[in-house]
Amino acid sequence: MQTTTLSFSNLHNHGELFANLFRARKQSFIIHKNWDLPESEDMEFDQYDTPQSRWIAIHDNGAVLAGIRLTPTTARCGVYSYMIRDAQRGILGGSIPQDLLYADAPVDEQVWECSRVFVSHDIPQMYRRKVHFKMVEAMTGSARELGATRLIALTGATWPRWYGRCGLEAEAVGRVLWIDDGDFQCVSIDLTAKMH
Repeated sequence: MQTTTLSFSNLHNHGELFANLFRARKQSFIIHKNWDLPESEDMEFDQYDTPQSRWIAIHDNGAVLAGIRLTPTTARCGVYSYMIRDAQRGILGGSIPQDLLYADAPVDEQVWECSRVFVSHDIPQMYRRKVHFKMVEAMTGSARELGATRLIALTGATWPRWYGRCGLEAEAVGRVLWIDDGDFQCVSIDLTAKMH
C-alpha cells in the first residue's frame, strides 16, 4: 500500500493516479452514496478541485483504496473559497446548512480543510483499519508539510469513536447535522502535537 500526495504541479509524474482518484470518488460519492455531484468522463469533481488543493491517494497496484482532498482556508477561485466556509456563507445552494459551525469559518494559512474523504467500498472490513491508519498518517504528514497546524472537516458524526484510535486529537466546532444520508459534524483536528 502506497500513499501519494498529488498537486497540479506533480500529477504528470504519477500516470493515471490523479484520474483514478477522481474515478474512485465517483464510485464512492455518486454511485454508492447517490450524491448529486458534478461528473465528467467517469470522474467526480467540484469547484474546489483547483491548483490550490492537494489530493492524497492511498493506492495499491494501481487501484485507489482511499482518498482525501486538502484545501487551504485562504483559497479563492471566483466566488468560492472552501466548502465549509462557502456553506456557512450560503453560496452553495445545496443541502449543507449555513449554521454548520459555532463560529465564523477560519481564513488562516495554517488551517486547511479536509474534504472528499472516502474509503473504497470494495475493501474488505478486516483491511479497512489498516487503510484508515494509512489515511491519517498521510493526511497529517501532508498537512504538516503544507504548513498546517490545524485541519477542519465536515465528517460523519461517529468521529469520536474512531479519531482517537487513529491518533487524531479533535474537537467538535459545530452541531450534529443531518445531511443527505446521515449525521455529520464539523470538527477541528489539532496537528500541533504532530509537529516534530
